[in-house]
Amino acid sequence: MTGLAISGTGLYTPKNAISNEQLVDAYNEWAEKYNIEHAAEIEAGTLQTKPLSSAEFIESVSGIKQRYLMDTKGPLDVNLMRPGLCDLAGPELDDQPVMVKMMMAAAEKALAEAGIDGSEIDLVISSSSTSERITPAMSAEVLDLIGGTGFAFDMASACSSATFGISTATDAILSGMATKALVLTCEYLSPFMNYIDRDSHFIFGDACVAMVIEKVEGCKSNNAFKILSRKNFSKFSTNISAHFGSRLMLERDKIDDPRFRFLQNGRTVFKELVPMVVKLVQDHIASEGLTIDDVKRMWLHQANINMNQFASRKLLGRDATQLEAPIVLDEYANTAGAGCMIAFDKYKRDLKSGDKGVICSFGAGYSIGSILVEKI
Repeated sequence: MTGLAISGTGLYTPKNAISNEQLVDAYNEWAEKYNIEHAAEIEAGTLQTKPLSSAEFIESVSGIKQRYLMDTKGPLDVNLMRPGLCDLAGPELDDQPVMVKMMMAAAEKALAEAGIDGSEIDLVISSSSTSERITPAMSAEVLDLIGGTGFAFDMASACSSATFGISTATDAILSGMATKALVLTCEYLSPFMNYIDRDSHFIFGDACVAMVIEKVEGCKSNNAFKILSRKNFSKFSTNISAHFGSRLMLERDKIDDPRFRFLQNGRTVFKELVPMVVKLVQDHIASEGLTIDDVKRMWLHQANINMNQFASRKLLGRDATQLEAPIVLDEYANTAGAGCMIAFDKYKRDLKSGDKGVICSFGAGYSIGSILVEKI
């Protein structure tokens, strides 16, 4: 068999989780305190009352029950309401980034499943929604740490970062520029979150996934999936945005401005993006001479349970089972680019040789990535 395969995946999960109940207790205490302290402005109409929340509200609108965070103390501290440095962070600025340590933990598992040594890797791509360090590239540090040679670079495409990264690595190997690639999607999202916004403070969690891409010929893994084809799509939209970037170095007084943190127009995103996702996947499957009945599993982006259920229902013509379209966001929350590959890592090992599936990411950008795979 010729072609390329995802020969190994690895998942790093932070050791601590915060439940909806814990998150809501902290937020509500903060909101009540805010409303008391600003009672005069609220009565005068110059400020709005901060609404309270509930665990039931969060689960009903998102399907999320908890999330893993690198630091769980800060978001639960009413006097802080933002993450502090986690256990993996060093005391000095030039210490190894937390994201590199997360990447290494995930990479170790992916390399082990692929049955290869880090020295065999000649391309590392860090493809994530966020970046802890602009330069030097975190991927270059990982390449050095695993003993690999070749080249490395960092890239991003929001919620499609993993699929776009896999596609880019595939092109590099097909062109002859690399032979074995390690793609890392490390989503250290909690520092960018606004924990005093009722409508978004619960959405994201932290996690990291790693994927080994190599030629099918010579592949040693027992859990390898041949890449049948790929399809990527982008359409500019600001309905999901996060402006937390270099501008804040110039306007430091705006560090707490909520406009610089995660924002989304959820109803519009649902209305505009999900139909595009359904059509792209349908067209992608058809272009390979397949039907939806030929697809054993759909590993979808894990943003919102209502979006996932709507998309899978449109594709299948009925409700999907947990095995047909696995949901992991109830445990992990939205992990941006990592979500579909967390689902893949957790729900791939039961499939048999010849079983086909589709990995599909979608989100901010807008961006959509679709990868058709077949168990070897």
